[in-house]
Amino acid sequence: MKKMAQLTHDVVIVGGGPAGMSAALVLGRSRRKVLLIDAGKPRNAVTLHSHGFLTRDGITPKEFRDISIHQLMKYESVSIKRDIVIRIEPEESIFTIHTQSGSRYIGKKVIIATGMKDHLPSIPGLQEVYGKSVFPCPYCDGWEHRDEPLAVFGQGEKLVDFTKLIANWSKDLLVFTNGPTNWSVSDLEKLNTYNIDVIDGHIKEVSSTNGFLKSIILEDGEVFKRSAGFIMNVDAIQSSTIPEMLGVPYNHHGGYETDPHGLTCVPGLYVIGDATHAFSGLVGAAGEGYEVGVSINHKLVEEEWNMPG
Repeated sequence: MKKMAQLTHDVVIVGGGPAGMSAALVLGRSRRKVLLIDAGKPRNAVTLHSHGFLTRDGITPKEFRDISIHQLMKYESVSIKRDIVIRIEPEESIFTIHTQSGSRYIGKKVIIATGMKDHLPSIPGLQEVYGKSVFPCPYCDGWEHRDEPLAVFGQGEKLVDFTKLIANWSKDLLVFTNGPTNWSVSDLEKLNTYNIDVIDGHIKEVSSTNGFLKSIILEDGEVFKRSAGFIMNVDAIQSSTIPEMLGVPYNHHGGYETDPHGLTCVPGLYVIGDATHAFSGLVGAAGEGYEVGVSINHKLVEEEWNMPG
């Protein structure tokens, strides 16, 4: 009963990306008391511009965040804190959320929207171009580099299909595998038919100026000039291990396992966005945040109407 007396939030959202803020918006409009806790370290911070979001195509990540916060602040039941959640304790029908600053918050439901962190291959110079001229998603950045001389980085059998996809935006492609491949003869012949060469030499350096790709230099000294590129198999790890600490298993994407409404095996604990799909994109994350926010509000309404008395 003591903890119930301290209860001040219907929903505590951990993570202020498009998924978390979209959930906060629909819940705020549903007159729910919402606390959004964000560490201020978005996955897309390295990106110069975000694309594919209707009415916001080409917006910078900072602009998107600033507009989102400004619109959320219209709803008096929504508050935003800059902090890092370090522990969540479920107890009966509530959660206690502990932060790095020493604060403690109580909520009926918790949404984890902390996303993933990209871990790049250890190729010198790759970090400098990632998000500026070498990208993981052609739907996000392919149009801006259409018909340019592009590099395709990656390994494994799926790289063939990834290369076919990139060819939709440019036919001037070189594939860099940073070592020998085990591709079939038919796959290599297919790429060769489209004048796509596979460079299997080890990469010494990705050369750039101010983050813009200039060339790929191999260990044997050979240099290939390219103006941009796309990379497959960027390893991604969870930004938060809190769901794992609470017993939530992983799915085959490397995200946390949920039902179609974002609910985990822990009653009242939801995971949305990249944290469950590994990569959902700006539009997908925002859409999922809205859907899960609606679902949670329906759940809260149902619980309130079923309370005794």
